[in-house]
Amino acid sequence: MPAQIALPLDMPGRDTPSRIVVGNANLGAIEACQQTEGWPFRTAILFGPARSGKSLLARWFAESGAGEAVDDADRMDETALFHRWNRAQESATPLLLTATTPADGRAWEVSLPDLGTRLRAALRLDITAPDDAMMEELIALHAEARALSLSPDGCHYLASRSERSHLGAETLVATVDRLSLERKMAPGLSIWREAVEEVSGSAGPA
Repeated sequence: MPAQIALPLDMPGRDTPSRIVVGNANLGAIEACQQTEGWPFRTAILFGPARSGKSLLARWFAESGAGEAVDDADRMDETALFHRWNRAQESATPLLLTATTPADGRAWEVSLPDLGTRLRAALRLDITAPDDAMMEELIALHAEARALSLSPDGCHYLASRSERSHLGAETLVATVDRLSLERKMAPGLSIWREAVEEVSGSAGPA
């Protein structure tokens, strides 16, 4: 499994990564998306926190020809989603749904009984918290997307002090980028420290 998956998509935006970092947080989900023949009723639900790459994985899944994907399915009209599920069954097409992991840890609550029964039978996939190695890769990728010069030492420094989440990596890089532009200087230790202090309230050990 490569450390990153390239997205063969036109994805404009200065802060939009063009690749998916593969690591401990999403490797199991990615491998499962390549083995759809084992999915109950050809359906899987990919859960993950905000900004964890669910949408990118859904697009990769659909663009790779593995099946159909419905992003933010937990926000979709339940009747419309039920029709999508039925169409996928009729065409024998694997269906990947994405949903945001509830902050309180509860399951996705569905009001439509028939839909709820089918979704409870689906394979559950989860994007979890990234480890140190994946955090460094995520920080490097977000820096690259912003054309921000960030050395391996900088990636390591920030990763070791960042909140362990995809959103944490993205937020920290965005802060470094802003401070670098405001100071009109390339990011170095002083800016890294200031960014950590601003995001977390403490720069930690030097």
